[in-house]
Amino acid sequence: MDMKREYYEDIQLLSSPVVIFWFVVLIVSLYLFPLFVDNYYVYVANYIAINIIVATGLNLLVGYTGQISLGHAGFFAIGAYGTIILMAKAGVPFLLALPCAALVAAGFGFLLGLPALRLEGPYLAIATLGFGLTITQIIGRMEIFGGREGLHAPDIIIGSWVLDTDKEFYFLLITLTILLLLFMRNLIKTRVGRAFIAIRDADIAAQTMGVNIVYYKTLAFAVSAFYAGMAGGLYAFVLKFIEPEIFTLMMSIMFLAMVVVGGLGSMMGSIAGAALLCWLDLKLRNILDIPYIGDWLETLSQNWFSITGVSNIQFIVFGSIMVLIMLFEPLGLYGVWIRTKKYWRTWPF
Repeated sequence: MDMKREYYEDIQLLSSPVVIFWFVVLIVSLYLFPLFVDNYYVYVANYIAINIIVATGLNLLVGYTGQISLGHAGFFAIGAYGTIILMAKAGVPFLLALPCAALVAAGFGFLLGLPALRLEGPYLAIATLGFGLTITQIIGRMEIFGGREGLHAPDIIIGSWVLDTDKEFYFLLITLTILLLLFMRNLIKTRVGRAFIAIRDADIAAQTMGVNIVYYKTLAFAVSAFYAGMAGGLYAFVLKFIEPEIFTLMMSIMFLAMVVVGGLGSMMGSIAGAALLCWLDLKLRNILDIPYIGDWLETLSQNWFSITGVSNIQFIVFGSIMVLIMLFEPLGLYGVWIRTKKYWRTWPF
């Protein structure tokens, strides 16, 4: 059995030369990726990376702290609108506007975390749902946010570097994604992360042992909202244009689905769940263009349903995936990875 004998062994990022080698290969591959693929696949990678950031922050709240949220689309919107407004109307540089908007989202997350001290389960879900819906309604009715017409994202200029293409933006996005993932991984391994896990497992026992429930529950909401705000600010420059109708309840549900499908309480699960559902989301938007399957669905829809219902087939697929995972693998994709790793370590016995 591979037992850890000191705290350093638990917090170190790279535990062996083999892990170091594959980590270097991964980083090099990520930075070389846009040089060998078409622009569409770079856009897909940008879309996946942004959702990985959101899923990682939401997993801290749901998977590690045991608090549920259906309002992360609201934090996402705050980050997007805050970044654009700071840049376009206040002249703040992108690298400063992005974290400032995320800190505003974190402030709202702290305020939303206060009801979490008295609410849990479906009651907390309804409270966060109300927050998300309220934010989008307020944004859509204020002229400073562009109202229903939305806002156009300005150009990103860092020194003499103008990021006006998906490939150029990819290098900045992937760097920020890696840094945020490393920060989250280190946070989970610290005393703060252990306090989050203790609250999730038994909050009364954690409080008895000296864990400040008020502080850590609100902190979990704030950090999770910060990650959503960062992702929202980056998302605005992938789309180049934002409007209130983008940040819907379905977006919040999608974020939660990424965490559940990937695996609660696992960073690798957040990455895998976001990558899978983002890829499915983009592919299933044009499901009628898929050979054979598209023709079959069109015939089925014409005979039994309306043709407009086919465009929502991705939600049926997402729902089916979540039901199947909950039935056969409650740990999500991370559980599949654990089973696979154990199988090959013990093969052929």
